[in-house]
Amino acid sequence: MSLTYSDLGWTPFFQNQQDAENALVAYRVSAVHRSTVTGLSPKGTARLTLPPEQITSGFAVGDWVLTDDDLQIVKLLDRQSTLRRNSAASAMGRQLIATNVDTLMITTSCNDDFNIARLERYLALAHQAGCEPVILLTKADTCSDASAYRDQADALLLDLQVLAINAHDPKDIAALLALCPKGKTTALVGSSGVGKTTLANGLTQRSDATAAIRESDARGRHTTTARHLRQMTNGGWLIDTPGMRALPLKGASDAIEVVYSEFHALAQHCKFSDCKHEGEPGCAVQAAVDAGDLDEKRFLRWKKLLREDEYNSLSAGEARRKDKHFNKMARPATRGKKRKRR
Repeated sequence: MSLTYSDLGWTPFFQNQQDAENALVAYRVSAVHRSTVTGLSPKGTARLTLPPEQITSGFAVGDWVLTDDDLQIVKLLDRQSTLRRNSAASAMGRQLIATNVDTLMITTSCNDDFNIARLERYLALAHQAGCEPVILLTKADTCSDASAYRDQADALLLDLQVLAINAHDPKDIAALLALCPKGKTTALVGSSGVGKTTLANGLTQRSDATAAIRESDARGRHTTTARHLRQMTNGGWLIDTPGMRALPLKGASDAIEVVYSEFHALAQHCKFSDCKHEGEPGCAVQAAVDAGDLDEKRFLRWKKLLREDEYNSLSAGEARRKDKHFNKMARPATRGKKRKRR
């Protein structure tokens, strides 16, 4: 079956970036390799080359690019949404996960993998990227009370879609397909072993291998080792991603405000505009936590993410100066402990 550009996710946003007078051909990146990328167009699949001195780490699955007659990429089009995470391994400090994604399916399971703090991080990632988040609770058929997990996830954000599913149930797969219609793009994220590959197989009718999880800690092995753009049975597009062990945030303060909106709203009523909510007089947030009106554990997670985001957003020089200042403060305390031991 031949595809149109509209089928591939081409919208006026991308059309407006293409000069009508040139003969460049648009491709959507479906896979990124060491020195080339694979692209999709109505003409089919092609291996695209990069201009000299350009590296593939600047491209992501989901990108739209323009190529010349030799299938060399001439232009990378602006992105409607960009999923990325802070990464020391990346030369730019930010690792691209996927781009031009409409819906981010945050996948966890109804077992020991379920982690509220991790879900809040993924929600911040989705809002920073400009995607619509959906939480999928897999393996609902294997636990005694899936509603307990669903209630906890429901409480994280107003109007958040949360689905408790069995990845092997055709009815549940149909419900997921309805969230990503023809021409739209969904990305699957979550830890290893939560059933992302099983979900991807059901949504695309492929048969990629799955791996068992350890019963001791509900953790699994990576079965998805690279990102690919694949068409789902209803014409939507799916990007399955490898499990991520860490998800540090950077430049996500606005997204954190969305996820923890109750704290941000109350912070506007603190006595001091630069209140850190650490015992300052007139702190409206701390007062609400002390009174039991706001959850203390969620409050601590909010502060932790804000500190982490602030630190990761510093320049390299600023981070070194901050570390140096902290180490100077820590040394006297360490000496004091040693003297006490003597």
